[in-house]
Amino acid sequence: MSDAQIVIEPVTDKKGRRAFVELGRAFARREPFAVPQLRSEQMELIDPDRNPFFGHATVQLFIARRAGLPVGRISAHIDHLALDLPPEQGMGAGSGMFGYFDAEDETVAHALLARAEDWNRQQGMSRVLGPISMSIWEEPGLLVRGQDHYPTIMMGHHPAHYRGWIESAGYERAKTLLTYEIDITREFPPLIERIVQSGERNPRISVRRVDPGEWDRDAEIVLDILNDAWSGNWGFVPFTDAEIAYAGKKLRQIIHPQINMIAELDGKPVAFMLTFPDINHVLRKSGGKLFPFGWWRILRWLRNPSGSDMRVPLMGVRRELHNTRVASQLAFMMISQIKQAAQSNWNAQRGEIGWILEDNKGMVAIADAIGSTSNREYAIFRKSL
Repeated sequence: MSDAQIVIEPVTDKKGRRAFVELGRAFARREPFAVPQLRSEQMELIDPDRNPFFGHATVQLFIARRAGLPVGRISAHIDHLALDLPPEQGMGAGSGMFGYFDAEDETVAHALLARAEDWNRQQGMSRVLGPISMSIWEEPGLLVRGQDHYPTIMMGHHPAHYRGWIESAGYERAKTLLTYEIDITREFPPLIERIVQSGERNPRISVRRVDPGEWDRDAEIVLDILNDAWSGNWGFVPFTDAEIAYAGKKLRQIIHPQINMIAELDGKPVAFMLTFPDINHVLRKSGGKLFPFGWWRILRWLRNPSGSDMRVPLMGVRRELHNTRVASQLAFMMISQIKQAAQSNWNAQRGEIGWILEDNKGMVAIADAIGSTSNREYAIFRKSL
């Protein structure tokens, strides 16, 4: 079987996209700590008519077969917004990508990577980054540390041997992304508590919950701050208006106002922190299926995510406040309020922050200051074409 010829076929229709998703799910079932996601959500992410990422991207999906059997998959894609970014931010002209990488063995892995490279080369790209599946805001990076525990919502999970296969195909690490976990039942260090109390006494500062009745407005505020706060970061690609509307609609389902904050300075929104209960907690029990009883478990959980872990996937402070005392003060104040609300409302025990760029000293310092520790590491690789 291993000596049979590998044939790599492009995905061209809905049937092919369904096969692409099912193949990924089959690979995930092999991993003891992978969490099955909802099939409908996975299909939507690769549907050009439903995911607004395709409005500024060119994408080709591939499935590898050997002796007629599917043995791997990969995406090759170009985010055209990323091509306009400064090269020092990791993207820039000539930057193609690969993602959704799964392979039966190293031979299949190398064949898939070579096919994605050829496709990017044919599109005029001079280098390739990956895995990024597919937007930088979806699931960037390959898990290289932390395979011994379950990932949280919107974080990928990959077997350890994928790293060696990618590196042996000539890739080097471009960037490291970290997640941090924290025991939210523990008190903050005294210094952090004093910083929070000082902020609470400052009449210029206020922290409020997002308003479910004005969610469209608040979602726009949050993503506007995000586009500004992250604009100098490695890998940053701005949200388009269509993506802002899409994200607002998708996030509405899992937003609890008690744990999602907007901070204001002199009445102007300048910072935010989003926190999601970890739906992977219930997806593990439902097997990623809505039927026959998965829908009931998920609906009940959405209303009352008691006992779930909490993840802070996104936070940001406007650039004008970067490297100021106010910026860290706002972050600690929001974390403190979210921590208290998660405990009192849902008896949450554990939180996770990230992903965070390893060289983002400000965010790493905040994570360290509140007593969190890095629990997972993701790598984005690059190769010249």
